[in-house]
Order: sequence, then structure tokens, then C-alpha cells
Amino acid sequence: MNRDAFRFFDRLRVRWAEVDMQKIVFNAHYLMYFDTAVAGYWRALALPYEQTMHELGGDLYARKATVEYEASARYDDQIDVGVRCERIGNSSMLLQCAVFRGEQRLVTGELVYVYADPATQTSRPMPGPLREVLLGFEAGEPMLDVQLGPWDRLGAEAQRIRTEVFVEEQRIPADLEWDAADASALHALAVNRLGRAVGTGRLLEHAPGVAKVGRMAVRPMLRGAGIGAALLRALAQAARARGDRELLLHAQASAAGFYRRLGFAPVGEPFQEAGIPHQAMRLAL
Repeated sequence: MNRDAFRFFDRLRVRWAEVDMQKIVFNAHYLMYFDTAVAGYWRALALPYEQTMHELGGDLYARKATVEYEASARYDDQIDVGVRCERIGNSSMLLQCAVFRGEQRLVTGELVYVYADPATQTSRPMPGPLREVLLGFEAGEPMLDVQLGPWDRLGAEAQRIRTEVFVEEQRIPADLEWDAADASALHALAVNRLGRAVGTGRLLEHAPGVAKVGRMAVRPMLRGAGIGAALLRALAQAARARGDRELLLHAQASAAGFYRRLGFAPVGEPFQEAGIPHQAMRLAL
């Protein structure tokens, strides 16, 4: 099980509290590392775990965990935890995990989960759609479909996400969130393999040759999985296709680093919008 056996990695840094009297990571913490990485694996599948299991009518329960120790991680090491779905049975799934420091493999493990009825914890057949998502990810298939369209087609799902992110999470007044521009904007909706919308954004004509991206929102539990970048790429491609030469946006200060990594540059001084610090940014198309 070398690094190239894994499509997904979660990067962690060893904390002081995880080191024992031998000055190495206490052995039980590797199970916590595996579990943390498995949560990241679900994000990579673009599946909000709790909602997904609720909609499928079951849940996954740990049945067996094995760990094999080859070498030790130490305080402040950067480690990469690989996770892959090795096998899916009728009602169970086997995840293989491995901890790497650079190219060196430190620890390997196997986690067996059983899909079961939450009320009785009796096993059930693994749902076909979930099986297809897991196998598709390991085969290198995309986990998202970014749809573009008008408000009357995508607005209902976009509204749910924007309400969750802007109105409920960030406490932006609802009368500031909704405006007449939605009717004329081109909207983007990121949809996972189970058909659930997980992110949204919109594209407006700001000036001749200049498009403006706005209302970028990704469901909280799935942030950091590339959904925002996929939305932005789709909107930028649409702007380029209609002849725009520049893309403009007002980034929340906390998200400015994300847009910089995608090639946007700051314009002017920071400002307040809806009580939140913002920075204008632009990208040449």
C-alpha cells in the first residue's frame, strides 16, 4: 500500500497532546487520525454525511478496526492519511487507511463498517446509489455536476443553500440577500452524485466586457472539497464564452485567500458590505 494506491489524502499535523512519554504519537491516536480522514473522504465524495444517511434510511456502524504499526510519527510532523474504499459487500464496506510522512509509510489500518437500520442496528443491504458513488470515486469519476441556468430553473435549490449560508449561518438580513438581479443572472448549481445541490453562485453583467460573480455559497460541512472552485470555473467559462474579458467579485475577507489561489487579485481598499469585511477582486479572462 504505497501512496499511489490512494486517491484521497487528508493532511494533518501532529499535536503536542497526541505524543506520549516515548515522544511518539500514542498508538490509539492513529484510529482518531483514520476517523478524521474518513470524514474528509465523505467531503471528497460531495456527500454531507448526516443528511445523506438520513435520506437513505440507514447509517454506517463500525464493526471492526485493525491497525498495524511500522514506524512512529512525532510531534509537529506533517502526515498524510490516505483512505480508499477497498471492497463493498452486501451490507458492509472495507476502508483501507495508511499514514505517510512524505513517502514513508508509518501505519496501516482497515476499517469495516456495516450499513444498518438506525433504530434496530440490524444490517441492511448497501443502497445502490451509495455503492455507485463509492465505486465511482475510486474509479476517478467526477463527484459533481455543475449546472448553469436561469433562476426559474435553479432558483429553488440555490435559495435553500443561500438561506442556510448567508441568512442562517452569517445572519445577513433576508431582505439584503434577495434582490432583483437574481431574475437576470446566470446561476450555477453544484449537484452531487445523489442529485443533491451542495453549492451555488451567480454571474451578472457588471459593465460591457466585465462580468461579476456573486452569491457564492457552499454547504458548511462540504467546504474545502473543491466545490467552490468548480462553481467558479464554470461561471468563468460562461463569462468567457459570452465575450467578457474580466471577472469581478466582492470577496468576504475570510475567503480572499481562496480567490487568490484561483488567480484573482485585490482591487482597491477593503470595505464593509452587509456588516462583513469585503475585498474587491478581479481576474483577467
